[in-house]
Amino acid sequence: MFSGFSHRFRPLTVAWLAFMWVLLMGELTWGNALAGVLLGLVIVLGLPLPRVPRSGNRVNWWKLLGFLGEWTWDLLAASAKVAWLSLRRADPPKNAILRVPMRLDNELVLYLATCAYNLQPGGAVTDLDLANREWTIHVLDADTDADIEREIANVQKLERQMIDIFEGGR
Repeated sequence: MFSGFSHRFRPLTVAWLAFMWVLLMGELTWGNALAGVLLGLVIVLGLPLPRVPRSGNRVNWWKLLGFLGEWTWDLLAASAKVAWLSLRRADPPKNAILRVPMRLDNELVLYLATCAYNLQPGGAVTDLDLANREWTIHVLDADTDADIEREIANVQKLERQMIDIFEGGR
């Protein structure tokens, strides 16, 4: 359990877990703080996570800021669209399961793209095929072929943005 202790022990993670424990308990006491630190140590040492693979990623911060602004706007628009779909007096929209290829080489960037897509209402990645670099996505509103093409275009746009931000536009 203690082999590689220096690689496993992450004091900031322990402090963060202790802080979250105190928030969860609802009051700051010596007992809660000590329990949080002990729990953080057990989690960090007993359930170690591998290091994040950062294979020399360079981040284009301006493009990242632009992406976050556009993503926030899309979040508001998608939320309004899903709310309208649920409140309107009509049959529920047809949904679809689609397979979409992804060109992202880095697994960390693929993970970030998956998170960005899943946080938007109206669609979700249901399977991630790392070997073939392919997403299986569920789309809420797929009444027409145009709706399906629009969603595939949205995924391709997200992919291009991730490549521009993290992989230097290859």
